[in-house]
Amino acid sequence: MTTDAALLDWLLDSDPALRWQVERDLAGAPPEVWEATRARVATEGFGAELLSHQDPDGQWAGGAYFPAGFFGSPEADEPGQPWVATTWSLKDLREFGVEASELDGTAERLAANSRWEYEDLPYWGGEVDVCINSFTLANGAWLGVDMSGLARWFVDHRLADGGWNCEAEEGDSVRSSFHSTLNALRGMLAYERITGDESLREARHGGEEYLLTRRLMYRESTGEQVGPFTTEFLYPNRWRYSALAALDHFRDAAELEGRGPDPRMADAIDAVRAARRPDGTWLQSKRLAGRTWFDIDVPEGEPSKWLTLIGTRVLDWWDATVV
Repeated sequence: MTTDAALLDWLLDSDPALRWQVERDLAGAPPEVWEATRARVATEGFGAELLSHQDPDGQWAGGAYFPAGFFGSPEADEPGQPWVATTWSLKDLREFGVEASELDGTAERLAANSRWEYEDLPYWGGEVDVCINSFTLANGAWLGVDMSGLARWFVDHRLADGGWNCEAEEGDSVRSSFHSTLNALRGMLAYERITGDESLREARHGGEEYLLTRRLMYRESTGEQVGPFTTEFLYPNRWRYSALAALDHFRDAAELEGRGPDPRMADAIDAVRAARRPDGTWLQSKRLAGRTWFDIDVPEGEPSKWLTLIGTRVLDWWDATVV
């Protein structure tokens, strides 16, 4: 699929955090072009704004996963959760494309100063929640921390049906979750891409098979759609599963391993294609409630440049490799 010139111009007229990905994935720009744009992320726009909120102790908002003072505050009774603490800020900066060198000393400061809200555990050791550990695994690898210990946690805590569930550690579930499994997969893939360590590949493939067996959208037991969230597309999705987010993961994994898409993704591809508007854009389905440092994307029901980038590159990948 060739991106319409007007649509491409609209996408390119963006914050550097988005623009460099458009240049690389849709515009076919040479590396020297998109790499130059990526280098601006730390000094302009979203990346620079987020970096400016880092605390002297290396954290953001004074906390590991939640801001300092969150529990017992009026904010804790509001819908959603705040997205301003350390883990979320690192995740955003990493996904924006900020170079780890821009956060020189952050890994050491977090090791010294940041503790998980759960049992006051040290930051880079992770805790018991698979989604939190997934973000931490990827963030640590990005910042040059030896995350091999936490990497082994994913192998040891994989459930019998192939995936992961954030509720499993408290004994509340023995079945995998679409949300938790995708987050685990994305963290493990980022870890492998950054470090070259393939020790998690077998476990990751097993988790991917969990989703593929369900065609990225359905319950294995009934064949019914697992929930409306599968076709609710939003950016940033933070932790939520969607067919679009899953397809973007599989595209990344295929790029790393040199393999094509699985035909069991076809229904998810159809759902993404059906949501594409005649002008080539995708709409923001909703916004996740909770405090942010700044707005990354548009209001609900408006065309989203982030979703349009992701949707277009997913369909391009599929259309180029599936006859």
